[in-house]
Amino acid sequence: MASAAFGHELSCSICLDVYTEPVLLRCGHIFCQGCIVTALDAQERSGVYSCPECRETFQDRPVLERNENLSNIVDNFTAMKQEKPEVQCTFCVDAPVPAIKTCQQCETSMCDKHLTAHNKTVDHLLVEPTSSLISKKCSIHKKLLEYYCSEDSTCLCVSCCLVGTHKGHQVELLEEASEKKKEGLRHELKKMVPKRGRNEERIQSLQDHKRKAQEKAAEEKKRVTALFEDIRRQLEVQEMKVLNEISRQEEQISQSVSDCIQHLETQGGELSRKMARIEKMCDMTDPIAVLQDPKSDTADQDMEEPYIPELDDFLILIELKKSIKELITQMESQVDFSLPNKTDVLLDADTAHDLLALSDDFRTAAASESSYYRPHLWKRFVSFPQVMSTESFSSGRHYWEVEVSDYGDWDVGVSYPSIEREGDESGFGNNNKSWSFLRYNDEYFAHHDYSEIKLNLQSTCRRLGIYLDYEAGRLSFYQLDDPISHLHTFTATFTEPLHAAFFVNNEGWLDILS
Repeated sequence: MASAAFGHELSCSICLDVYTEPVLLRCGHIFCQGCIVTALDAQERSGVYSCPECRETFQDRPVLERNENLSNIVDNFTAMKQEKPEVQCTFCVDAPVPAIKTCQQCETSMCDKHLTAHNKTVDHLLVEPTSSLISKKCSIHKKLLEYYCSEDSTCLCVSCCLVGTHKGHQVELLEEASEKKKEGLRHELKKMVPKRGRNEERIQSLQDHKRKAQEKAAEEKKRVTALFEDIRRQLEVQEMKVLNEISRQEEQISQSVSDCIQHLETQGGELSRKMARIEKMCDMTDPIAVLQDPKSDTADQDMEEPYIPELDDFLILIELKKSIKELITQMESQVDFSLPNKTDVLLDADTAHDLLALSDDFRTAAASESSYYRPHLWKRFVSFPQVMSTESFSSGRHYWEVEVSDYGDWDVGVSYPSIEREGDESGFGNNNKSWSFLRYNDEYFAHHDYSEIKLNLQSTCRRLGIYLDYEAGRLSFYQLDDPISHLHTFTATFTEPLHAAFFVNNEGWLDILS
């Protein structure tokens, strides 16, 4: 009944059917778009437009406004009607009335009134209203399904139990089987509730992590933007210093050149006057006048060549270098990324395997085909071509860089000093005492406690950065080739001092960068 009333509210007053593409007139009444367009087209001949429902007139043809909210409601209502058609009472033939129950034995659907009369006479199985009972009947014997075969997980009719393929099977009433299944489902549901709670807590934790990461990223962006703005300002200041030096030299040279030009012009004037006097004397016919002229014997002096300075590019270079140093000093004083100092890592020859070649500065290790027959010491690796650092880290943050070969096999990481020196468990990553990043058969892995994680690198790794934060329990590996990228991070609670650990094999090599 409610559905019918709701359907009436969604009906067009022209076609008396559910709205199709509902549109709104200025008066507030709603019609199907097709219906109102047809009506307005008919009114166009008379030149007067009006609402078909309230008869309000419009001077111009009204603009139709599409009602999106009502359109969505109509679509949902239509879909509901198509998905679940309303079942009518079998006995209310004069005026259809929605049924509230369906009797499986009688195969009839009844409203509240007829259901009351039905229940007074018989005690049949009632189900939710349905227009089809085929799903409630056996597909073979066309009888009602009343039993359940637990062996075959199938619903059965009485004939299936007596003469069918399920004869002799363990069967039970549908209601009993349903209750047993519901009980199992309730038990499963009970176990799922805490799982869902933990899952929701995990989602909330991840959302908090995401939010904190976004907040931190925003702060870092703001800080870096301010830093580079300040660097640009400082760079402009240093640029002006160098440019001012160039301008000073330019002005000095210009002034010197101007002075020289003025001096030469003065000398040129005097020279012109002398030349005119001489020319005049040369034109005289009186020899006594020529010989008795006191200035005729004055020898002309050579003009002094003035000094013309050049642009001192070496002085400019000194000023430029000074400005760059000042800029770097200012930047270092302002930038506080709290980076650890680069750790100077050296290889411990007493731990090196006999098939490892070490450089004189103990920074390079390479695979060797011949043995070095080193003295047998308790801390020397015997089973694998490995070596550890002389330094150990039991606190603080440390960072070192390693250049590695793009062929052969190598392994870079950290290890406790208590690691085995012989046997399978002495290999870095083959125990819970070491963590490493390795290259093997042209592939890259993160390795710890016999567990390997394959890493898909976009390019061949040639230079690595290793960052250790002992208290935070963090060991991170970075690829320093272009572009710089994060490779992997281990998290653990470190319980012993850590040494830098290295492995090389199959012509591979590595070099600890100073």
